[in-house]
Amino acid sequence: MLFNVYGAQALAQWGMMVVVLLGLILMNEFGRGSKFGGIVTFVAIPGALTLYFVVLRIAAAAGAEWAATNQTTMYMNGWFHYAKLYAALAGCIGFMMIKYEWGVGRKHWFKAFPFVIVAANILIAVASDLESAIKGWNCWWLTSEGVWQYGGWHNVMNAAAGVLNIFCMTAWWKIYPSRDRKDMIWADMTWVYILTYDIWNFTYTYNCLPTHSWYCGVALLLAPTIAALWWNRGGWIQNRAFTLAIWCMFAQVYPLFVATLANGTQSYPWAVLPATYADGTLNGITEGGNANVNPWPMLILGAVSLAANAAALAYILCQSGKRHINPYKEEVFTNQKYYKDAMARIDRESTI
Repeated sequence: MLFNVYGAQALAQWGMMVVVLLGLILMNEFGRGSKFGGIVTFVAIPGALTLYFVVLRIAAAAGAEWAATNQTTMYMNGWFHYAKLYAALAGCIGFMMIKYEWGVGRKHWFKAFPFVIVAANILIAVASDLESAIKGWNCWWLTSEGVWQYGGWHNVMNAAAGVLNIFCMTAWWKIYPSRDRKDMIWADMTWVYILTYDIWNFTYTYNCLPTHSWYCGVALLLAPTIAALWWNRGGWIQNRAFTLAIWCMFAQVYPLFVATLANGTQSYPWAVLPATYADGTLNGITEGGNANVNPWPMLILGAVSLAANAAALAYILCQSGKRHINPYKEEVFTNQKYYKDAMARIDRESTI
C-alpha cells in the first residue's frame, strides 16, 4: 500500500484523482487539437501567469501582505517548480513547432530538440532527488515550500535511474508531424520507454513531491499514457509535455488544492499522504529526526526504478548490437506493433 487512501476520506481522494485524470486528458485534447488550442494553452495562459508570478515576487519583496501570504509565494517558491514549469512549456512550444513546421521546426537538426528538452527535464528531477539525499540523509528535512522529505539511498538509486532513462530514448532524429498535424510523432518511443519513464518519474514524485504524488505521480502519468496507448500512438512524449505543463501551471497557482502542510493541515479532504509517513500523519516529524517514517516503499521503488531502466538500456544496446545500428540515430523497435501503428500516422513527405 503506497498511499493512505482507504480511510474516511477515500471517496473524496479516489474521486478527485479521477476528476484530475479526466481533466488532464480533456485539456491535452484541447491543446493538441488545433493551433488555436495550442497557442491559448501553451503561449497565452503561460504569458499571463508569468506576469502574475513577477508581480507577486515584486510585491512580496516590497512587503505587500497580500503577495507575501499568497499560496504561490508561500508554498511554490522553490527552484524546482519554476524550472519544471518553464522546461515543460519550452517542450510544448518546440513540439508544436515541429508538428506545424513553424520556423526551425521544419529543419532536420531541430528534430533532436525533443531529446534535448526531455533530457533537461529529467536532469532537473535528478538534481532534485540528489538535493533531497544531501539535505536529509536518513532523516527528515523541511523544504522551503513546507514539505517534509526523507532522504537516503532511494534518492540515489532513482537519480541513477533517471540518468539511464535519458539513454533509453532512441532514434533522436526520427521525429515527424502526423498527417492531421495534431501530433508530433516519435514512433520509436514505444511502451519500453513509456513504462520505464513512468516507473522512474513516479518514484521521483514519491520521493520528492510526497504530498502531491497521488495526483502528479498517478493521475499525471496515467493521462498521457492512456492517450498514447489508446488513440494517440507515437504521441506519448507530446502528451506528457502538454499534461505536465497544464498540471504545473495549475499547481503553481493553486498548490493548496492537493497539499498537506508541514503541520498536517489539509485544505481539502482529497489531499493524500503516501505511506512514507508511517502512521498516515505528520505527527512527531522534526528537522533532522527519523520518527514516524516508513522508508521501505521508497527503497523498493528506488530499486525497481533502477533495475527497470538498467534492463531497458541493456535490451536496447543488445538489440542494436544484433542489428549493427546506432540506437540514437536509427529506430530500434521497428518490429513492434506500437511502432508500426505510429508510423502509419506520419506525414510521409516529412520523412524525405
